[in-house]
Amino acid sequence: MDVVIVLFTAFIVGILISRLTQKDFKWRFNGNLAMCCMLCFTGMGHFLFTKGMAMMLPDFIPYREALVYITGVAEFIFGILLLFPAYRKITGGILVLFFIFILPANIYAALHNVNLMQANYTGKGVGYLWFRVPLQVFLIGWVYIFSVREKKNNKLLF
Repeated sequence: MDVVIVLFTAFIVGILISRLTQKDFKWRFNGNLAMCCMLCFTGMGHFLFTKGMAMMLPDFIPYREALVYITGVAEFIFGILLLFPAYRKITGGILVLFFIFILPANIYAALHNVNLMQANYTGKGVGYLWFRVPLQVFLIGWVYIFSVREKKNNKLLF
């Protein structure tokens, strides 16, 4: 739920500041700024909750903690790249794939009741997927709308 709060708060604050200072909502930029904030927030989690995040991966995957660190750094880099129009579309495409590839880890964690913050098996379980899977689809849609999709007549299509 924190992810949604960070995403929407950054988006709304960005929209309000843009409207007040530039007389324009800057939808595309603020959508990407919000995703950048969300990715930096989740990227931080990779360093704060490394052991728990490593538990989200099956035992047969080698170097799980290193993979958690690498994906955390990748989230920071992808977030920052979204702020630069020259890199936005390709970064958005990579993020769509990234969100698809991390979904199995979230499913595995739910099936095994992983609590990533406490690094134990007291998590919410399969019921968590009723939130997580739609969230993943929503994040993919967000990135597609604000980063990947082409503009028409210099306006963001809604």
